[in-house]
Amino acid sequence: MKQIVECVPNFSEGRDQQTIDALAESIRTVPGVKLLGIEPDKDYNRSVVTFVGEPQPVVEAACRSTRVAAERIDMRKHQGEHPRLGAVDVVPFIPISGVTMEGCVRLTHEYAERVSREFHIPVYLYEAAASHPDRKNLATIRKGEYEGLAEKLKDPRWKPDYGNPVFNAKSGATVTGARKFLIAYNVNLNTADSAIAQEIALRIRESGRVKKDESGAVVKDAQGESVKIPGTLKAVKAMGVFLQRFNLAQVSINLTDFEVTPPHTAFEEVKKQAKLLGAEVTGSEIVGLAPLAAFHSAGMYYAAKGKTTKPHSDEELVSLAIKRLGLSQLEPFEPQRKIIEYMIS
Repeated sequence: MKQIVECVPNFSEGRDQQTIDALAESIRTVPGVKLLGIEPDKDYNRSVVTFVGEPQPVVEAACRSTRVAAERIDMRKHQGEHPRLGAVDVVPFIPISGVTMEGCVRLTHEYAERVSREFHIPVYLYEAAASHPDRKNLATIRKGEYEGLAEKLKDPRWKPDYGNPVFNAKSGATVTGARKFLIAYNVNLNTADSAIAQEIALRIRESGRVKKDESGAVVKDAQGESVKIPGTLKAVKAMGVFLQRFNLAQVSINLTDFEVTPPHTAFEEVKKQAKLLGAEVTGSEIVGLAPLAAFHSAGMYYAAKGKTTKPHSDEELVSLAIKRLGLSQLEPFEPQRKIIEYMIS
């Protein structure tokens, strides 16, 4: 079986087309690597890039694109809706075929060593590559974001896994790791009120939210720790954002294990919570790529819900999923460019 690794670096630039093109070109020119997509978002001021290839060429492409970002992106001037720690915010390596998770962890260490040495960027490891349980969650590492990084690096508990604990004002820090296939999935609301989107996010995300009493004070347990109300969905991270160019609020979701919580389950749960808050869901979007299995399960779900019992082809199931999830609300959804199996074949 051919060894195929996917890499999905997130760069803190979604507005400067010249920089976005330079990032794409740095990846496209690496032999043995196929650039599958690059999706800039002006509101997030962030670009999600997806490429695949054999292990060593993928590491090389990740390093070359990091060089471009280090040269062209200045975090001192960066503003955007999405949380971020640096110019190259996160670089995950994902096993696709012929490669184990442990193999991707080794690639993570190779990338981190090169980036810290060549570009003087502090690097943290997360997910399967995490050096400590407290660093497994990306959101925990990102806490305080770029603006709080200088102080964070002074704390011995947040010494980077690679590189010196020295603040790089231009590039910030980078997080890298090995993980399962993640689907970046956002659900759109019929309101511009991001507070409603954030409330929905708190209700559905696995980590839940802090419990408060009638006066708004945080409820503590016997040990003095804040009591948490679990979210309704497993393997889900979420936050509420406002998309200025569309004048709407969005529940921005990371499905960290789509076999546990697939997109259609998240979509239906957001619909349910939105209704309780007097809002409605109008559609959704997938940022980057997603596996065919996610569309297949959504199509089967909606076919059963519509009491359609006849057999369905992959094409029919994908079409039904696109329609019922409203995936073309903001931008036309093109299966040949958004489903990873179609892109690799």
